[in-house]
Amino acid sequence: MKTSQSLQSFFTETGAISRFVYRCFYELVRPRYEVRQFIRQCFLVGYRSLPLIGVTGFIMGLVLTMQLRPSLVAYGVVSKLPVMVCLAIVREIGPVISALIFAGKISSSMGAELGSMKVTEQIDAMEVSGTNPFKFLVVTRVMASMLMLPVLTVLSDSIGLYGSYLGVNIRDHTSLSLFFFEVFNTLKFGDVLPAIIKTFFFGLAIGIIGCYKGYNSSNGTEGVGRAANSAVVVSSLVVFIIDLIAVQITDVLGLN
Repeated sequence: MKTSQSLQSFFTETGAISRFVYRCFYELVRPRYEVRQFIRQCFLVGYRSLPLIGVTGFIMGLVLTMQLRPSLVAYGVVSKLPVMVCLAIVREIGPVISALIFAGKISSSMGAELGSMKVTEQIDAMEVSGTNPFKFLVVTRVMASMLMLPVLTVLSDSIGLYGSYLGVNIRDHTSLSLFFFEVFNTLKFGDVLPAIIKTFFFGLAIGIIGCYKGYNSSNGTEGVGRAANSAVVVSSLVVFIIDLIAVQITDVLGLN
């Protein structure tokens, strides 16, 4: 009985999120377009997330380099260290870690903000006043997340590669130009494009789940807390699922 109830709840929630996604894209193409609010949300979710994602990327590149170097020295291929770190960061670690940091910061913020507006009836007041709260609150946030996460991922990858360069120079000595020559000489179209494309889907999932949890929260302040918490958990899980699907598609298309 408990298993059947859990499955029913899962499929009900999945259906509700699917309708939420459909409504989001339906409202996106309908005028009036909230351009100013969209730009504001790009600033809020992008610029304000950059310091945390940038620091994480730098530490990630530095630590990965220091961890890989002893193994490569043992096999006599330490010269391949920039290449290995570059591929690891650009193809997998950079996009996924950036998405998880983004989910923890932005998805919870969206869930809490929209949840508090829902329980204090601010969204109902917007509907009564003749505005479209779904377009103003949800569509702008989802599109901003979808646009800014790829940009943040590229910046995080760049900062991570610079951290790797510093990690290489802790034990050895190489010039910045030589390090990045090795990096860009290794990267191929099939390494960069799939990694960037999947970040659009990461951003879409994070924005949708954060807004859905907040927009449909209830039970007062307790519901706001649950919305923020579940937004982070579910969006992080979905990031891993999308990444798994993206890897399978990339492998089938022969881009690995």
